[in-house]
Amino acid sequence: MRICEFQRRIEEIYYEKDSARGLAGTHMWFCEEVGELTRALRRNQKGELGEEFADVLAWLSTLASIAGIELEEVAMSKYAEGCPRCAAVPCTCG
Repeated sequence: MRICEFQRRIEEIYYEKDSARGLAGTHMWFCEEVGELTRALRRNQKGELGEEFADVLAWLSTLASIAGIELEEVAMSKYAEGCPRCAAVPCTCG
């Protein structure tokens, strides 16, 4: 599944509820999910990591949708040539 397809799927599932909550309220939920991911990483809870990464990606996708941003487009635009600062792959920035 491409990033744009994932973003559309998350819109189908959650956009109406998330957009009604607004960008600020939805951002708070995103931050909570990042906190859960952080906790799982810190505690080395390998069984929970996949789910937490998926949740963070879903909330990031819905935030982008509410803001009118196409994640795949902006990600490829910024990183297609490599590191945005040094243009190397892998990055050679100090």
